[in-house]
Amino acid sequence: MKKKALIAILTAFLIFLIVCPLLSIFARAVISEDGSLDIIQAAETITEEGNLRMIGSSILLGILVVLVSSIIALPLAWFFSRTRFSRWKAFDIIFMIPFMTPPYIASMGWILFMQKRGLLTQLAPSLSFMTDAFFSLGGLVAVMSFHVFPFMMTMMKNAMLRIPSSLEEAGAVSGAGLLMRIRRILLPLLSGNYAIGALLVFVKTISEYGTPSTLGRRIGFDVFTTDIHRYAAVAPIEFGKSASLASVLVGICLLMWLIQNFITMRRSYSLVGGRNQRAGLTKLGKAGMAAGWGFIILVLSVSIVIPYFSIIASSLIDLRGYGLRAGNFTLHHYAELFTENDKGWSALMNSLFLSAVSATICALLGTLIVLAVRNAGKKAGRAIEAIGLIPEMLPSIVLVIGIMLFYNTIHRIIPAYNTIWMMVIAYVILFVPYTVQYVTSSFTQISPSLAAAGRVAGGTPFYVFRRITLPLIMRGIMTGWMMTFIIAFRELVTASLIAPPDTLVVSTYIVREFEQGSVALGMSMAVICVFLTTTSLILLNWAVDRGRGKAS
Repeated sequence: MKKKALIAILTAFLIFLIVCPLLSIFARAVISEDGSLDIIQAAETITEEGNLRMIGSSILLGILVVLVSSIIALPLAWFFSRTRFSRWKAFDIIFMIPFMTPPYIASMGWILFMQKRGLLTQLAPSLSFMTDAFFSLGGLVAVMSFHVFPFMMTMMKNAMLRIPSSLEEAGAVSGAGLLMRIRRILLPLLSGNYAIGALLVFVKTISEYGTPSTLGRRIGFDVFTTDIHRYAAVAPIEFGKSASLASVLVGICLLMWLIQNFITMRRSYSLVGGRNQRAGLTKLGKAGMAAGWGFIILVLSVSIVIPYFSIIASSLIDLRGYGLRAGNFTLHHYAELFTENDKGWSALMNSLFLSAVSATICALLGTLIVLAVRNAGKKAGRAIEAIGLIPEMLPSIVLVIGIMLFYNTIHRIIPAYNTIWMMVIAYVILFVPYTVQYVTSSFTQISPSLAAAGRVAGGTPFYVFRRITLPLIMRGIMTGWMMTFIIAFRELVTASLIAPPDTLVVSTYIVREFEQGSVALGMSMAVICVFLTTTSLILLNWAVDRGRGKAS
């Protein structure tokens, strides 16, 4: 009975923490300010000419990013799974750099590089004609595609590795050339995985706030996230319209998830054979290898070299009017962040505090969720796990709007609204799925016989957990902690909406300095942000690999 009571309390807490803010969005969309039910206002908001245009623009942007990221990702996936390029494992890490770079920082780097009298014009004045082409829908699609393509590339690469070479060898024996084998063997087997990857890229694109807020607004291209943010943050505040658009965005995302599940069930293949299944390597001639290297270098240059060069160079330039000239570089801007600029230091400390506290709470809550799932009944366990993973399936801005609405309603009971603890609550809600997933993964590697042996030896449930289970899942807990810390440290949309007045974090500081013209200071903070998060991620991977080595 005691165990059931604790599970019931945890379930009620999760409903209060996650479900209630989400329900607040739908309630606010159909309930007017005087408390009466008014579905018409939601319909009018959605059918406004500007909002209809915005919805169409968001869907168009998602489709275009899927197409362009596919053009980038599919050749790379083939090169690194079916040719000699697969031997260079370092590329697996290198190609994750664009995906791990905060989108708003990468887009700022591109803006500084491509704007009039920007870095490109200084390096190659003859290419100044590319400026107008960049500040258009095509430029927005390109920047967002070069951010998400590693996700699709990794998914397709893993799918290609699971296809045994015997199928292609049979096609070759039958006289089929390389292109024929790709078209008649590889592509049909990869169609299900590609459809899932494309849907996920589409959802991520229409849910993205960073790039549309920095680059999209400059070209007048509004999408779901920027309009939702505008209605919730810019006077006159219209939470009803923000909630209505958020409800539409939730509906689109849920539809995509349902389609993904349908495809997963209908387009999955089991390749079973009596011999060891291995993915064979296609031999490329000199021309093929040259083309492969050329494509890889081009993608790396555009997705990593250009934005990072722009960010770092802008942080080192002393006087912007002189640009990239000898003697016009300084480290003064970095020193200013820690000496003369109180707001920069305060933003850094706020981010470290929020990230550490949120990661710690997520580690505790996520572990409790996994323990409850494993100790509850089958249906109750699935319900608890589903509630804990809801934030992963929804756009961040949607949940943040729900948190604002819900905690504003109950501010007399829980006076967290408009305080820094409101940000902690939001971070915990958004990022607790990371701990849930990593701890669940650790649990799957533990044999039930270990805990059973502890109980047979007379150990109490708490003793068995403390001496057997906890040490074995600690790596998963710490991995979830570190991932939460990294993502919370650079998170933008939550801080831009619910940070208390005059409270800056790293992301809002970077955006504010960039928009106010203090580019060098903003980019200096951006370099520090990327350095800290990247170093943390490298240390995390090193610790995980070392742990696996010891375990083996």
